[in-house]
Amino acid sequence: MRIAFLTAPEGVEQIELTDPWQAAENAGHAPVLVSTKPGRVQAFGHLDKADTFAVDAVVGEAPPESFDALVLPGGVANPDFLRMDDKAVSFTRSFFERGRPVAAICHAPWTLVEADVVRGRVLTSWPSLRTDIRNAGGTWVDEQVRICDHGPNKLVTSRKPDDLKAFCEAFLDVFSQEAA
Repeated sequence: MRIAFLTAPEGVEQIELTDPWQAAENAGHAPVLVSTKPGRVQAFGHLDKADTFAVDAVVGEAPPESFDALVLPGGVANPDFLRMDDKAVSFTRSFFERGRPVAAICHAPWTLVEADVVRGRVLTSWPSLRTDIRNAGGTWVDEQVRICDHGPNKLVTSRKPDDLKAFCEAFLDVFSQEAA
């Protein structure tokens, strides 16, 4: 599968990008770093600058139809920047409209809220997003990983970096089922 990893130019939580990326590569998938601007993405280790990563494709130039699945890494600033970018929100929404699987961790569901795709869905996230998710019509649960199929696609969500192992296993299982 060709998997889009959507991030803002800065603010992505590095481990929430690199661990799922490596898991996808190890499973034989092709991860593609998509951002709102060309160049490099500045990752963070919580609030401290970490490594930078080369952008492979730019939202608005890379058609969402060229991807089989979407991963939304977290970080507090990353999804906040993404939800303010109309092209990033539209890109995200298109995976739901096309019935393609999506995985989001930590603060990443903020982008899903902005895309208006959580109504009727059950998901988890960093606890501070629970009110936003509920106000957007979703049901928030405090679980390590949640797979929701109450919609046009399968949605995999997790709460935090400590959940990465379960998150990666779950989204790889869901994505593999969709590829079959």
